[in-house]
Amino acid sequence: MAKHKHVANLSELPVDKVNAPEGSAFGGMRQRAGAQLGAQKLGYSFFVVPPGKAAFPLHTHTGNEEMIYIIEGEAILRLGKEELPVSSGTVIACPPGTEYPHQLVNTGNKELRYLVVSTMEFPDICEYPDSNKIGAYATAAVGAQVGLRALYVKDKNVNYFEGEDGREIERIRKSKSHS
Repeated sequence: MAKHKHVANLSELPVDKVNAPEGSAFGGMRQRAGAQLGAQKLGYSFFVVPPGKAAFPLHTHTGNEEMIYIIEGEAILRLGKEELPVSSGTVIACPPGTEYPHQLVNTGNKELRYLVVSTMEFPDICEYPDSNKIGAYATAAVGAQVGLRALYVKDKNVNYFEGEDGREIERIRKSKSHS
């Protein structure tokens, strides 16, 4: 194969384990091809998920759109309020918006293999309907971790001024009045 920074065989790309708690319903492996090959505006990752597992929680994106292509295996696609059987050859559009939560659950007896291609627009806000969480992402998942990557429980709303005690304003006022 020709050597070029934007070209690689999938077997040459690093494999990351899905960082899920031991014994949970989540697991598998991911290869972040886009990040490894220097992609700028698209992310593309290959997933391998064992039977009975999902690689990621049900989630939405406010800014990013995803396309999923099932390479091999069988799954249930949770998309919006529907649960749809999918298998090899299926192409799935996951538009941005809270009305399009999505997740794949491997329901077959073999590994589920699929490709996810996504726009890489930041900031992106993700909602996780099953756990009532919200994620704020202002940086990519790989590379230099510059910016915000944080998850919160949605019901923990606070007032705009909560935690703002004004000490710094008072300090500035006092220093100005002494000059």
